[in-house]
Amino acid sequence: MTGYDQLKDAFSELDLADKPVIAHASLHPFGYIHHGADAVLRALLVSVPALIMPTFTYRTMITPEVGPHNNGIHYGGDQYYNREARPFTAKMPADPLMGILPETLRNHPSARRTSHPILSFAGINTDLFLDAQTLYDPFAPIAALAQGDGWVVLINVDHTVNTSIHYAEKLAGRKQFIRWALLSDRVVECPNFPGDSSGFNALAEHLDTSTRRVELGDAFIQAVPLKIVFEIVQDLINQDPLTLLCQRTDCERCNAVRATGM
Repeated sequence: MTGYDQLKDAFSELDLADKPVIAHASLHPFGYIHHGADAVLRALLVSVPALIMPTFTYRTMITPEVGPHNNGIHYGGDQYYNREARPFTAKMPADPLMGILPETLRNHPSARRTSHPILSFAGINTDLFLDAQTLYDPFAPIAALAQGDGWVVLINVDHTVNTSIHYAEKLAGRKQFIRWALLSDRVVECPNFPGDSSGFNALAEHLDTSTRRVELGDAFIQAVPLKIVFEIVQDLINQDPLTLLCQRTDCERCNAVRATGM
């Protein structure tokens, strides 16, 4: 059984006591956790000074009948999902794809959440970072976190869920997309939506020497500085504009990047 003390020791071993953190997590490899996700969150919060996590809400998304060319989307083909879409509110739960930990953080009494209708973040002691987000610049909190010497912590997950790589792609000039989200009174255009992340684990070998890793039975926690992530991603894309793309022939976003050559 995994408990708070074991988790706190594991997080402390990463030596991030003075580093603000963005975290991504899957708790299943821990097995049974005494007090569940609350114990994981408490252990993380006593080990870092500030924490943000993505609390994205894909159920707000609307696909129009027509839109910009080469936008990595099939227009007019998602009418079922349009009917099922719900307007964004601050209390909307994070998408289940985020895992249980971001939702646990969102519900923490000290947490604050941004208002982006698709790509919101929640955090504790992170107002400086969260305040950077705009509709036009959804990943600005990650940029601000990096400026504050921030790190990304991956709990039992690999770089395919490392949202910070998306911001590094943007810095390198990679094509971004437009999506649309439902609010209570209108649909809003959301620019700078990221590409697909399925190919991101190819980055792991390039980050190996900068990564701190702790193992806890069958589980693991790894951490890497955001500035290093940004630097290496930009270098790789400058060398090969198609690096880190997935290999699926039906991936509309990766195919759109290939069509533009960046």
